[in-house]
Amino acid sequence: MALINTRSPSTPLQFPLLRSHHRRIRAPLLLPLARVFPQSLLSHHLFSPLPRRRRLASRMGNGVSVATADPTAGKMVFQPILEEGVFRFDCSGNDRDAAFPSLSFADPKARDTPIPVHKAPEYVPTFECVYGQQKVEIKLPSGTSFYGTGEVSGQLERTGKRVFTWNTDAWGFGPGTTSLYQSHPWVLALLPDGKALGVLADTTRRCEIDLREDSTIRLTAAAPYPIITFGPFGSPTEVLVSLSHAIGTIFMPPKWSLGYHQCRWSYDSADKVLKVARTFREKGIPCDVIWMDIDYMDGFRCFTFDHERFPSPKSMVNDLHKIGCQAIWMLDPGIKYEEGYFVFDSGSKNDVWIQKADGKPFVGDVWPGPCVFPDFTQQKTRSWWADLVKDFMSNGVDGIWNDMNEPAVFRTITKTMPESNIHRGDDELGGCQNHSHYHNVYGMLMARSTYEGMKMGCRTKRPFVLTRAGFIGSQRYAATWTGDNLSNWEHLHMSISMVLQLGLSGQPLSGPDIGGFAGNATAKLFGRWMGVGALFPFSRGHTEQGTVDHEPWSFGEECEEVCRLALLRRYRLLPHIYTLFYMSHMNGTPVAAPTFFADPQDSRLRTVENSFLLGPLLICSSTGPDQSAHELSHILPKGIWLPFDFGDSHPDLPTLFLQGGSILPIGPPIQHVGEAKAEDDLSLFVALDKDGKAAGVLFEDDGDGYEYTKGDFLLTYYAAELDSSVVTVKVSKTEGLRKRPKRVLHVHLLLGGGAMINSQGTDGDEIHIIVPSESEVSNLVAESENQYRARLEAAKPIPDVDEVSGVKGIELSKIPIDLKSGDWVLKIVPWIGGRIISMMHIPTDMD
Repeated sequence: MALINTRSPSTPLQFPLLRSHHRRIRAPLLLPLARVFPQSLLSHHLFSPLPRRRRLASRMGNGVSVATADPTAGKMVFQPILEEGVFRFDCSGNDRDAAFPSLSFADPKARDTPIPVHKAPEYVPTFECVYGQQKVEIKLPSGTSFYGTGEVSGQLERTGKRVFTWNTDAWGFGPGTTSLYQSHPWVLALLPDGKALGVLADTTRRCEIDLREDSTIRLTAAAPYPIITFGPFGSPTEVLVSLSHAIGTIFMPPKWSLGYHQCRWSYDSADKVLKVARTFREKGIPCDVIWMDIDYMDGFRCFTFDHERFPSPKSMVNDLHKIGCQAIWMLDPGIKYEEGYFVFDSGSKNDVWIQKADGKPFVGDVWPGPCVFPDFTQQKTRSWWADLVKDFMSNGVDGIWNDMNEPAVFRTITKTMPESNIHRGDDELGGCQNHSHYHNVYGMLMARSTYEGMKMGCRTKRPFVLTRAGFIGSQRYAATWTGDNLSNWEHLHMSISMVLQLGLSGQPLSGPDIGGFAGNATAKLFGRWMGVGALFPFSRGHTEQGTVDHEPWSFGEECEEVCRLALLRRYRLLPHIYTLFYMSHMNGTPVAAPTFFADPQDSRLRTVENSFLLGPLLICSSTGPDQSAHELSHILPKGIWLPFDFGDSHPDLPTLFLQGGSILPIGPPIQHVGEAKAEDDLSLFVALDKDGKAAGVLFEDDGDGYEYTKGDFLLTYYAAELDSSVVTVKVSKTEGLRKRPKRVLHVHLLLGGGAMINSQGTDGDEIHIIVPSESEVSNLVAESENQYRARLEAAKPIPDVDEVSGVKGIELSKIPIDLKSGDWVLKIVPWIGGRIISMMHIPTDMD
């Protein structure tokens, strides 16, 4: 029997039958222990750290807290940690010693090591501990705006919202859903003066983040846990950079993973997979990845293949590689409980399964039927899984998709395993604890094991892992997507804010299921979603079983053309997007950011939800069916923002603006990343600031592997400056050992109104552009605006059709319906079989 221990790791237990782990004991395990050891022995060895601490912090396994002292409250005590401006707060020195190890920090010791800084924090949280719950409050100046909180639905600015960090299989979530697939107990506060403060509740337990009162952060979770604050710093970007010094940065993605991904549940045979991939090439629509959902498996058994439908996975992948496509395969945590199945047998032999309180493996139903679940809190389990992944890669696996890893369990009210289940965790993670302690980090630990296995399987390529469940810090191992969304306009609109919130919470590589996972998209919905989704950091189309086809060519020629134009835009922008990810990997800067990042002091921008930034590139989209992007009055940041396009303007595509003072590197239109060559022509789009200057940067390497860590890369800083009537564009600085390719450099100087003047030369040489007179510029702008209007009029807009013909049940209402009974309100979606998407308990406001 495993014992959950309350002792500090520095105080080993004195009797051999009890394993030395961490902290608190759960009631179901204490009872059988009492039959073996005298009560005096138990009291001395299990609870000796607690007499002078608040005993109310000792929660029992049945959810009942034992109050053995009066509630305490006051200001939290602090220590400076990590770097200047970062503080750790605890309720007391004893609580600091009793806190569990950090699973969010890349180096947990950094959280526990004070540094010599003599500056006091500007904002000190207060706390109250009641019945084992630590309630923390931080009051900020009136006019503060809140963001972050990880993967959350609904509005971008979070004032008035409350969420709970509890990873949940949340199919069909809505704007009011309070727990989704990931947990980020983190708030980014934007102060009225444009400075920013980050607040992290460093706990793996269920945590309430309550932002319902203006300018007030309230956090509640099981005691004790520390609060970490970052700042206030001069900008939100500085806060995110400081956060990355704690939780780590995004893994460096292989360049192909930044192309477009096509998926559905499921492409159910190798023939179907190859047909889809070849259709992309035949139609000239860019794509880099095809995904395999669970139906490639033999009876949903992980690490197996259905030999009738996928008789030779490696041969299929070789055929994909020949046309420039990669293959990503799904792996779930639920392992079929079946003797003779090699994964089950080896896992049982190595004793890697999560256990029930009685010490027997927990068995729960998922896709294969009865399943056991690996206990990723143990190093031996992570190594076992990584070895399986390493061997699995020999089948032609380019990337792995971890799904259902909240972990999701069928036929349960909670949609997960019992909180009384036992994880025999490593001491450095927190020791042996019940599931409530490790639930929120289960998906991250699985993704970590998968990432490590892929790295072992091929040390010359970078792993690519996508995870549905995660925790703050998951970006070190995996990308993510926003889960099982719905095919409707509300979810299209929310997808922008959801991607941005994840980026503001340390996860820059995310995106939604373009077109929506559940239900049938219309042509206009799919095309508009592709228009903006093609510019998200992670760009993937996906849909569930039983829906109409959701490939770009599935909705008619008008939608197909919009998708083609949208994805060609993405591929032209890949040099810039890849550079943003390199900077994020190295420095922790965001990839996609809210528009207010351009001017954090401008209160007009704080609630803008239909535009976002990719560095200095502003993307303004239409997320409703009634107006095109060019018909909307977009709120632009102050300063110079010049519109431009690639001659691809279309009513169903977003409009693009480049910030004055910026240089944007652009590549040629290609069909997949492998098609690009270092010697290809390079273009620079230049927007001068009010002083006639601009700057930009381009990162180049092999696009995969780790040679860039040894200096085999080229980081080029370009500069432009206006002197008299001549703009000179040159290389101002370079980093890295890689030689500059011999290539043509095209320079496009933006003048306003979409007008530009062009020049070309050799990359690395100075290029000069003579700026026309004011009257000539006015004429060029007028001519460009006329051409822009003509392109819009000539373009074929996607038909405004509300229904997809021939789909069973399409006549049902597409508006979610509320059903009320007593204290409960249920929201259902009739057009997808009447499935429930939320249950609200009215008296407690719990969703």
